[in-house]
Amino acid sequence: MTDRHADGQVTTEQRGHVYLMGLDRPEKLNGLTPKMFDELTVAYNELEDNNDLWVGVLFAHGKHFTAGLDLPKFVKAMKEGVSASANEGVDVYALRNKSSKPIVSAVQGITFTAGIEMMLATDIVIAADDCRFSQLEPKRGLMAMGGATVRFVERAGWGNAMYHLLTSDEFDAAEAHRCGFVQEIVPAGQQLDRAIAIAETIAEGAPLAVRATKANSRKYIEEGEAAALAEFPETRKHLSHTDDFTEGVASFKEKRTPKFSGR
Repeated sequence: MTDRHADGQVTTEQRGHVYLMGLDRPEKLNGLTPKMFDELTVAYNELEDNNDLWVGVLFAHGKHFTAGLDLPKFVKAMKEGVSASANEGVDVYALRNKSSKPIVSAVQGITFTAGIEMMLATDIVIAADDCRFSQLEPKRGLMAMGGATVRFVERAGWGNAMYHLLTSDEFDAAEAHRCGFVQEIVPAGQQLDRAIAIAETIAEGAPLAVRATKANSRKYIEEGEAAALAEFPETRKHLSHTDDFTEGVASFKEKRTPKFSGR
């Protein structure tokens, strides 16, 4: 076994138009460190800026997704009000700069605190049936500040959100599915393959149209129905002038699989 950095790392791999980003500190339950946040931010920025990357997959090496923050390593930054990552760009919690490209998460085993918030910041979550979830910040003297206080209410409704946020309880994949936190449950060990399969299916669509779809849905969440509907005419005009729309029409006429270019 090669020497590993004590603060872990984030691995990246491109498979076609899909970009895999992996938390890699399994010997510490993938406990998140500032180094890992920096590297994950770099990976998210690469996904955002590389035109050959159309869909991201967030996953973790080992038996667990993450036990959350390696808290002692963040105490100083918390007291100073400093961000978890020193890098600028796409925010892995999607609280500020959000990825315009779809991201699928694959989670397994222990998925606590920041891990839940990171997965809820993505677009689709595949959970292994051995998942254990807990948003337990109040038991550490903290409030969840990576988006859980908003996204629990958004996905699960007030009562379900308060039940899990205020009790700091541990719940399983079935309860996460009931609350809308995860979209599919698969046998442990199959979550990454399933997430990649979904990402590859998304990547079969025209990337500009996929990104426009995500953006309009996000517009509705953040600004309401009227704002989302108001974008339709300009978005229709823009997409209809793309090479991919021309290809989509041609493939429809010729009854063949389209070959999109992202232009």
